[in-house]
Amino acid sequence: MSTGTVCLTFDFDAISLWLSRDLATPGPISRGEFGAHAIPRILALLDRHRVPATFFVPGHTLETYPAHCSSIVDAGHEIALHGYAHEPVSILDRDAELAVNRRSVALIEELTGEPPAGHRTPSFDFTVHTIGILTELGIEYDSSLMGTDFEPYAARSGDDCPPDDAFRFGEPSSIVELPVSWTLDDYPHLEFVRTGDRVMPGLQDAHAMFTRFLEDVRYMTESGTQGVTTITLHPQVIGRGARMNALEAFITGCAGLGVEFAQCATVARRFRPMIMGG
Repeated sequence: MSTGTVCLTFDFDAISLWLSRDLATPGPISRGEFGAHAIPRILALLDRHRVPATFFVPGHTLETYPAHCSSIVDAGHEIALHGYAHEPVSILDRDAELAVNRRSVALIEELTGEPPAGHRTPSFDFTVHTIGILTELGIEYDSSLMGTDFEPYAARSGDDCPPDDAFRFGEPSSIVELPVSWTLDDYPHLEFVRTGDRVMPGLQDAHAMFTRFLEDVRYMTESGTQGVTTITLHPQVIGRGARMNALEAFITGCAGLGVEFAQCATVARRFRPMIMGG
């Protein structure tokens, strides 16, 4: 019997990540290109261990790398929404946020033959409009928020956060939330980014990072929640040699704990009756 579930997810941002930061010179663009270069080796690793995964793919990546995206679908993995050009949605009004997601829904449907079930905002950004937009688009689940660690829950709409009074919780929506955490994301641990006003040092030991990830999975298995641990990876970050070896060790470590791997849509549909009461 499984002791819980791990959702191994990949944000296939490619070039869009750097465009969203106004870094369109050849250097940063080449870093995005490496994300596409890494897709075949990631798919080979997942196939070798029979791990079903979810790829959150911006529309820009779908249009720029159609063959790579087709290979993800052909390998049996899920494709889910991730904006169009990795836009931070907090700078968009409702109409613009809806428009970029509609555009990407159409691209995913064209690729897979069906609309996406799931969504993740770029950089785990979120707005007061996001849940309503996802509901309007018929999305089943989101994986951007951090309200729990292992327990999926109903994402809310209509929260009120006055600066001089108690927080007022909104109403649960029909969107199943599969929680994430920056602590379970490879980007801040491993990626070096230097801009004019800041440095994100990254460049940590990938094996040490995955050891910490595995301890979270272990905690889940020992807590008896039968929950889900959502891991967020980026092909342009995790796709290099030593890091791929560390990822493979993490996958085998999860197997040793008795957890199963599942796609996000599978997990959301499994938990929906428990969350929504029917």
